[in-house]
Amino acid sequence: MRSITARLQLALLFELACGLCRLASAAQESNQSRHVVLVVWDGMRPDFVSQENTPTLWKLSRDGVTFHNHHAVYPSATMVNGTALVTGMYPGRSDIIANHDYRPAIDNKRSLDVESPGAVKKGDELSGGKYIAYPTIAELVQKAGGRTAIASAKTVGLLLDRHAGIGRAKDCVTLFAGKSAPGDTITSIIAALGPFPVAHLEQDPWTTKALTNVLWKDGVPAFSILWLGEPDLTQHDCAPGAPSALAAIKSSDENLAAILSALDRQGARESTDLFVVSDHGFSTIRRSIDLRKILNDAGFSAKIEFHDEPKPGDIMLAGNGGSVLFYVIGHDAAVTRRLVEFLQQSDFAGVIFTKNPAQGTFGLAEARIDSEHAPDVVMAFHWNDSKNQFDVPGMIDADWQRGAGKGTHATLSRFDMHNILIAAGPGFRRGQVDDPPTGNVDLAPTILRILGIKPPQPLDGRILSEAMVNGDSANGGLKPETKTIEAKKDFAAGTWRQSLQISRVGPTIYLDEGNGAFAPR
Repeated sequence: MRSITARLQLALLFELACGLCRLASAAQESNQSRHVVLVVWDGMRPDFVSQENTPTLWKLSRDGVTFHNHHAVYPSATMVNGTALVTGMYPGRSDIIANHDYRPAIDNKRSLDVESPGAVKKGDELSGGKYIAYPTIAELVQKAGGRTAIASAKTVGLLLDRHAGIGRAKDCVTLFAGKSAPGDTITSIIAALGPFPVAHLEQDPWTTKALTNVLWKDGVPAFSILWLGEPDLTQHDCAPGAPSALAAIKSSDENLAAILSALDRQGARESTDLFVVSDHGFSTIRRSIDLRKILNDAGFSAKIEFHDEPKPGDIMLAGNGGSVLFYVIGHDAAVTRRLVEFLQQSDFAGVIFTKNPAQGTFGLAEARIDSEHAPDVVMAFHWNDSKNQFDVPGMIDADWQRGAGKGTHATLSRFDMHNILIAAGPGFRRGQVDDPPTGNVDLAPTILRILGIKPPQPLDGRILSEAMVNGDSANGGLKPETKTIEAKKDFAAGTWRQSLQISRVGPTIYLDEGNGAFAPR
């Protein structure tokens, strides 16, 4: 009797195990039939989303979720946030902490464009393939057997997937500013569409068609990115709110409509989760600050390029628009201290971060930019909420690369740090506004969850469960917290004070805004 009972129990266990396997297999097949498309509107501010400016995006937001309190990572710049979007890691962990940094092992004479093919190749060679320290969404999708397609009107595309066309990614493509990986793919695209245009407003439609007409010709891949250069490129030339900037926003909306039409033609709309995000916000330049001249006039040896071998105590400046990175050759403590004190008594500094503790500053870790290649000092320029000539708020001081009245970003201004995120598709609730803090670091974990892929390590970002149809209550029930940290230093002539507002949901932090000023006695 016991023998019969035991055999029955074993049979039941076997059937149960088989049932679970069938369920797991069905779930895997379901995930494999899902698609995710990430559309980036470079430099798009949330306050320009409206039924008039962006009718397609406006309608999409009504069909999905608008993330009302979305954040860039700092510095609020393209390459940093592009990397955060696709890795789910803060800049200090991904090792891409600025658009332009200084890495003597790659080039000891000048700062780098971190996304340039030469810098990427050399960086991977020096780091054993870890130029970006963690895998991107595309790499993880490819490892799981999925196909990817990256189409970027800007050079940031190479950072989104720099391994396309190699090994398991042999059927995958990365298109960046009219170039491609693998290199021969661009030939067929040019044959279909003509060469990559020179004019800004023509580059986005060309890139959109390259994705929908060429890279999607045989079906929509598991994961795609379309990175539009607008409205960023036009806003740099004028300012947020200018008539040409509003026209650039309408262009981005038209390219979004083209993506939706292509998904409909492919019969993939119902199985696609679509994210529309911007990498950062935007501001208008109040003053252009020539830091090299100012520092040299004050007795420092400040350079933007070395013509001879760098000497201890020299300072390499890596300008990033609204922030500047200072690399003190030899990490000379006396020069670094004098530099920090000089910045604190200036009328253009906003928030100062330092590699080593210094009174009246924050550590690099507070901004999550404490990487192996981090500079000795980082300064975000001062900002205010006054309005520009087009009645748009958000004025900043900025580096020497653009003049007053034009547009840029990369400060800790709320207008730079807050950006758009709208998501719609089978995985998201309809007609919802999500109020808790969210950020660009949250997209990778959320997209990987949708595709049923587990990342090889915990990510800094969180899954946006509270906005998802089958979101777990554990994440949705987390209580956001907000705090402000402050630092000050007294001088004979006055007092320097700076502050940084930080929001948190669970272990994930978001930088809301930061600013500072010197108050003379």
